Amino acid sequence: MIELAVFDMAGTTIEEHGAVYEALRHAVESTGVTVTTADLQTWMGTDKREAIAALVRIGGGAPDADLVERQYTAFRTFLKKRYEDVPPQPIVHADKALEELRARGVKIALTTGFSDDVALPLLASLGWSTGEGGNLDAVVTSDDVRRGRPAPYMIHRAMEKCGVDDVRTVLVAGDTIVDLEAGTNAGAGVVVGVLTGQLTREQLEPHPHTYVVNSVADIPGLAETVS
Repeated sequence: MIELAVFDMAGTTIEEHGAVYEALRHAVESTGVTVTTADLQTWMGTDKREAIAALVRIGGGAPDADLVERQYTAFRTFLKKRYEDVPPQPIVHADKALEELRARGVKIALTTGFSDDVALPLLASLGWSTGEGGNLDAVVTSDDVRRGRPAPYMIHRAMEKCGVDDVRTVLVAGDTIVDLEAGTNAGAGVVVGVLTGQLTREQLEPHPHTYVVNSVADIPGLAETVS
């Protein structure tokens, strides 16, 4: 039986219309390098500062700490404007899926490659929160761990926050390759790829997983989540 479901945010539980892809590409290419779609997809879902540094380096640039911080600010500024122009919203039926899982006693945590200053206002705009009356049991951002995905630390931090001891009772779901890798690296009992992000089934399925489903809306129907 699953005790904890750990979901990625953008592209998995939150529809943000590809804004993170656009913002990351902008932050990197405004340094003068070129980013391929394949490289961008590889680094989606990771800590955004790490992604900027890696993609600038892959493009032939030489990212130092000052450049990374400057381009992270450019990322945040671009993303904020995109979110103002096209406000994020829950993935269709995501609210209902989270509510159904919690009604079965499954705790819900969200993890993200965003830092607190991006993630928390985004959640607030949706009315999602932890604490009494909230719909979440924990939120883990890149500020909470030393390394983001594909390292397992955000998942283990979510377990710590939710009081879950056995990683075999954890389900991890996300829309990127590093989401699947992080779940596998953490030893999660169930690792689910979802198709509401930018990757296709054919792009996700070669990577370790238990299921690939159309949406988080399908997760309450998985055998492991039904008591």
